[in-house]
Amino acid sequence: MTDAFELPSNLVQALQRRAALTPDRVALRFLAETPEQAVVLSYRELDQRARTIAGALQAEAEFGDRAVLLFPSGPDYVAAFFGCLYAGVIAVPAYPPESAKRHHQERLLSIINDAEPRLLLTSADLSDALLQIEGAPPLLCVDTLDGALAASWVAPNLAGDHIAFLQYTSGSTALPKGVQVSHGNLVANELLIRHGFGIDLNPDDVIVSWLPLYHDMGLIGGLLQPIFSGVPCVLMSPSYFLGRPLRWLEAISEYGGTISGGPDFAYRLCSERVSESALERLDLSGWRVAYSGSEPIRLDTLDRFGEKFAVCGFTTDSFMASYGLAEATLFVAGTPRGQGIGNLRVDDQALAQNRAEPGEGSAIMSCGISQPDHAVLIVDPVALNELADNAVGEVWAAGPSIAHGY
Repeated sequence: MTDAFELPSNLVQALQRRAALTPDRVALRFLAETPEQAVVLSYRELDQRARTIAGALQAEAEFGDRAVLLFPSGPDYVAAFFGCLYAGVIAVPAYPPESAKRHHQERLLSIINDAEPRLLLTSADLSDALLQIEGAPPLLCVDTLDGALAASWVAPNLAGDHIAFLQYTSGSTALPKGVQVSHGNLVANELLIRHGFGIDLNPDDVIVSWLPLYHDMGLIGGLLQPIFSGVPCVLMSPSYFLGRPLRWLEAISEYGGTISGGPDFAYRLCSERVSESALERLDLSGWRVAYSGSEPIRLDTLDRFGEKFAVCGFTTDSFMASYGLAEATLFVAGTPRGQGIGNLRVDDQALAQNRAEPGEGSAIMSCGISQPDHAVLIVDPVALNELADNAVGEVWAAGPSIAHGY
């Protein structure tokens, strides 16, 4: 545990306890293009905004109704997500469609048709575009709400098996499917992440994230984990990072980030696009958990990043493999903090026959070990039996983080 807080039974309880006991402590810091656009929220302020939105939701929706969240990554997204939890309304993280990209619109329409939401939550500047969606439910613009609504909020009676939110799959190979994540699933997985990141032994950690809040890794690992564990969090939008990847490393350096990460491509981008002259301004010596997940980890990516940023104090034993999936809330397995990511070069011909034998071929990266109270097996998907060492099969996981189904 990072502090003396009693283990919360849900994320509403977690935030309320932070707001009651450390109200003025910075919960979230949002970086933006200019200092004037940056936003800092204390636990008290985030709780107040969540109760305001929850009060408005309870006037318009019933317990268990769905609400689709349509915002860019930022303070309104965070407040709206917690507002849904506070109201007992099932949050449906999504993102506003980009008019030039038809598949984004189709994905949103698919989610709306499937989730059957009572409301779309958004901000006033996006309302005109969203009103053009044929047959869409009513809009609630959270940035125009009267703060007095917070007084009308009634705390819901949340049970562990009540659904907290629907995490929709990417929809890259089929229509998106909504994974039903319960309040109990969330708490169980936040405990795993806290253990996997080593936060339970390092109360001075600071999390930095640019990952999208509509994606499970950005939402559960980048946003909800720091609220759950009570560690400071620095957030930026994906576009802020992608426009200039150096900003991610600058944030880690400036704010003392100890935990941060992303997919393999993020490390490649930094290696390719951060100039040599920028290196002398970076201090990455405090970055103790550089997790890599959401796409295959490449040894050459880790080697190149480690070599380039060693001069900034970064060490490759800070790399952490993070394996997970939406169906397990998020985190399933990872490499222990401070031990780097192991790899094994295998015989490619044997690998093609589902055997992992040492050789001179591809480098296979370790996904680490299973986490407390959860089991991970490698299984033959046809025979449905556990496989012996060095055999290739399906990853099967069990435990309280496994979601309730689609």
